[in-house]
Amino acid sequence: MTVPDRRQLAARIDHTLLAATATSEQIRQLCRQAKEYDFCAVSVNPRWVALAAEELQGSGVKVGGVVSLPLGADSTKIKVAAAKEAIFAGADEIDMVADLAAVVEDDAGYLTRQLTAVLNVCRSMRPPVLLKVIIEAAALTRRQKILACRVASDCRVDFVKTSTGMHPAGGATVEDVKLMKENAPNCRIKAAGGIRTAHQAIELINAGAERIGTSAGVQMMNELPAGKSQ
Repeated sequence: MTVPDRRQLAARIDHTLLAATATSEQIRQLCRQAKEYDFCAVSVNPRWVALAAEELQGSGVKVGGVVSLPLGADSTKIKVAAAKEAIFAGADEIDMVADLAAVVEDDAGYLTRQLTAVLNVCRSMRPPVLLKVIIEAAALTRRQKILACRVASDCRVDFVKTSTGMHPAGGATVEDVKLMKENAPNCRIKAAGGIRTAHQAIELINAGAERIGTSAGVQMMNELPAGKSQ
């Protein structure tokens, strides 16, 4: 795969600010940076979706709202309601943490029903809203990762995402991206968690990631010469 240049890398970045203490001015700054660097999307907590949508209106930068971050332990009813609220506030994309207990307990049925319920909300919108499902790969065994990926793929969610970036087990790895790519053939892959440099991002893209979730997007842009490959 061709190594992305600065512009191509920017087009894959979800510029992220999920700190509980984030302020309105920090969200506005996040949006200004996303417009300046032509990032694909911003990713913010539900509290800030409406503000981000207002700041990014007409820019082409998507608004991503998170659901059930960081634990994924909310009921299906709560996740459905949270997804609806984020979408009605202006979210173009939803990043939802999977029910990790279902994955660990090999309860594919529960996970399937939950993903399908939230996906139906996203698909009912015009235009449809993307659904990215976070599996917290670093906290799972290989068998559990494969289960989560296969369920997500069978449900045909848009993306399977490596990590919340908030679990002590760690974030995205090249090995996990390759495993997810292999076992979720109907989905694209988003790598997130601990990605701080352009070199890391490019490695993950070369492994199969189509999106990169990071709070270090501006730093990455400054590492790459404009218009040249790394």
